[in-house]
Amino acid sequence: MKSQLVDSIIHARWIIPVEPDETVYENHSLVTHQGKILDILTTKQCKKKYHSLTEHHLNTHALIPGFINTHTHASMSLMRGMADDLPLMEWLTDHIWPTEAQWVNYQFVKEGTDLAIAEMLRGGTTTFNDMYFFPDAVAKSADEAGIRVSLGLIMIDFPSAWAKDSDDYLHKGLELHEQYRHHPLISTAFAPHAPYTVSDEPLQQIKTYAEKLDIPIHIHLHETRDEVEQAITNTGIRPIARLEKLGLLSPLLVAVHMTQLKDDEIELLQRYGVNIVHCPESNLKLASGFCPIGRLFRAKINVALGTDGAASNNDLDMLSEMRTAALLAKAVAEDASIIPAHTALKMATLNGAKALGLDSVTGSLSRGKSADMCAINLHTIETLPVFSPISQIVYSSNREQVSGVWVQGKHLLNNRRLTTLDEEQIKDQAIIWAEAMQAKKPQNK
Repeated sequence: MKSQLVDSIIHARWIIPVEPDETVYENHSLVTHQGKILDILTTKQCKKKYHSLTEHHLNTHALIPGFINTHTHASMSLMRGMADDLPLMEWLTDHIWPTEAQWVNYQFVKEGTDLAIAEMLRGGTTTFNDMYFFPDAVAKSADEAGIRVSLGLIMIDFPSAWAKDSDDYLHKGLELHEQYRHHPLISTAFAPHAPYTVSDEPLQQIKTYAEKLDIPIHIHLHETRDEVEQAITNTGIRPIARLEKLGLLSPLLVAVHMTQLKDDEIELLQRYGVNIVHCPESNLKLASGFCPIGRLFRAKINVALGTDGAASNNDLDMLSEMRTAALLAKAVAEDASIIPAHTALKMATLNGAKALGLDSVTGSLSRGKSADMCAINLHTIETLPVFSPISQIVYSSNREQVSGVWVQGKHLLNNRRLTTLDEEQIKDQAIIWAEAMQAKKPQNK
């Protein structure tokens, strides 16, 4: 029987598809063709059935779905380390917003996003869900790099360099949605910043358009105790109750942070099928509180992982985020079994795809899905011996062990080298921005 010619074949020591749960294929091969996963089978069977001019032999590696960073502000990487060790509202109002008012423009967002994408690809991330000004610049960066992005159609009540008012934000967002709605790697999500920065009328408009276009609504929600208490003072109700009143609670809602939750609110989230994004390291650094992901999983609520922006984390490292999430959940729940390693990996991959409405496309290594993958070398001092490759990835691995990344079958990181981005240029751009901002710091309130 003649073997079939395909685009590429990856022979791996372990293939971890994420679904079904806890599945590990040993000494298997993954076959890609026309950007999609064609087959997963034993290496012995593969050599009989397929051949390719491009074959990768990863004899000490685990091949997993690429990580999905389900909440970030990519271009804020240019503010990394600018205002550390401060509580959220002081960090935001006295440092970040003044800096943004002074510096954020198309070029800032473009070059900041280039920096973020380079970091994310080097850490195994193949999809990111962004929320920031100038989403057109984010789209250009993602398109040039070949990474998958959920483009945040930002909405905020106050004017910015991107838009002058809520109507302008909405109009520009809808234009971007139309521009990219057939793009293979760029999807869109409405991105109202938070209940305390977006008033009722724009939120209601977003609800209407999100339902019409069937795209997610990505929002910061219940991030801190102060946020919730201020909302009660201003509106008489907690933010989740306000969003329910406005009709925004639904499977389209992607609610980020959620550190302040009562039992009845968890029941509400379950009833409406709301998706939650946990950002443990940003929450820890800003002392925002703890998202009760153990209770959320018991309620069968979809929980994904995000890094937040590098200005408050201070990295975009999904391996680190996954380990922190798993360990923190155990301590908060006082239950060592609450988030096992395979669940943490699922949070960092398939659950993010579900939250963004992309689970038919990416998030797991399944036949017919996009070939969005990352290879992690487990033959290191830090990860040997390997009793369980999933546990080693979650609890022991670091991003320096990510040797290869593919999106739609295209090799974007090859032996730790980026193939579509100029690393030296990106580093030079970051230094130029840092020097300019350091020389002319904004005046704090």
